[in-house]
Amino acid sequence: MCVEPDTDGLSEWAARWRILEAMTKPAAQKRHLPTSPFKARVTSAPQHFAVGDQVSHDTYGLGRVVGIEDGIAVLVDFGSSQERILSPYTKMTKL
Repeated sequence: MCVEPDTDGLSEWAARWRILEAMTKPAAQKRHLPTSPFKARVTSAPQHFAVGDQVSHDTYGLGRVVGIEDGIAVLVDFGSSQERILSPYTKMTKL
């Protein structure tokens, strides 16, 4: 099957792929119904970091906080690289 490019230069397949990507964004978190027999998800309080805190990240390892964007992200120096870690900091703990 040969697909001819559209007028804007994209093939029909590429255009469909773009639409499919937009439709498959993660859904919002489901709410817990009071009558549900299952336990509600436990949401931990967000951690707060200060410049100079030592942290451990599941992927990057040990590091030190060098910058903070309130409630959005922290910039951490892991020695070999600096990474911007977005909130919630599920993979990072303060040491």
